[in-house]
Amino acid sequence: MTAVEGIVKARQSLPARIASRAGGGVLRVFLILVGLFWLMPTVGLLLSSLRGPADIASTGWWKTFTDPSRLTFHNYAHLLDNSTITNSLLSTVAITVPATVLVVVIGSLAGYAFAWMDFPGRDWWFMVVVSLLVVPVQVALVPVAKLFGQIGIFETTIGVIIFHVAFGLPFAIFLLRNFFAEIPRELLEAARLDGAGEIRLFTRVVMPLGGPAIASLGIFQFLWVWNDMLVALIFADSKHPPITVALQQQVRQFGNNIDVLAPGAFVSMVIPLAVFFAFQRQFVSGVMAGAVK
Repeated sequence: MTAVEGIVKARQSLPARIASRAGGGVLRVFLILVGLFWLMPTVGLLLSSLRGPADIASTGWWKTFTDPSRLTFHNYAHLLDNSTITNSLLSTVAITVPATVLVVVIGSLAGYAFAWMDFPGRDWWFMVVVSLLVVPVQVALVPVAKLFGQIGIFETTIGVIIFHVAFGLPFAIFLLRNFFAEIPRELLEAARLDGAGEIRLFTRVVMPLGGPAIASLGIFQFLWVWNDMLVALIFADSKHPPITVALQQQVRQFGNNIDVLAPGAFVSMVIPLAVFFAFQRQFVSGVMAGAVK
């Protein structure tokens, strides 16, 4: 070891020295164990959804490993026969997909405008958008409910979508504006010299380059809307509630209806997980791009 290496090693903090020594195989084993521990509730819910009500009431889900022959798909058959749960899944899709698409489209257009278009008060308007990030959802529940009641969209799917879009846009505009602002100006000027207008510049240049950030935003918005319960509990149609509210109603009305609750909870969780893993590469690219920039 040279003198320089000795000085550098001496100046390293204790956590840095531990991390440097624990690299390689030990760190990988640790991360695998953390991942398995994180997946344990999901595995437990899956196994519970494949067990009968009597088995769930008498033993824990880990007993499945000693007697796997008792697993059954009857719970999912009961789930498909429960119109409340199946209709709630359709209601959740009808709310989540438009709320996600509108936030991505409007946020992309506004982010591009704040990043590359000159208009009066642009910086002040962007500060207003950023200030809206600190407004909690709970503050707006009562006044927005009164407003929706006056205009006739309270307890409707449209009302829930509008609420999610309104509270999702500040973060979307802030994220995409900062990402679009890092695009080289020379690239945009070259496209303008080739005769590209603002619309063509946005669709042909900015959108492809901003794909990772847009995908990350779409995943965040989808997960937030799909898993939301507070807004859905207040603004959604009580006759056609989303899956989160429908499961809560099942618990309240039928406390021992575990043969429907377990598979319903697993289905409501596995769909956003599937969306996340489907766009995992774009999500990681967007996060890494933002970290580098």
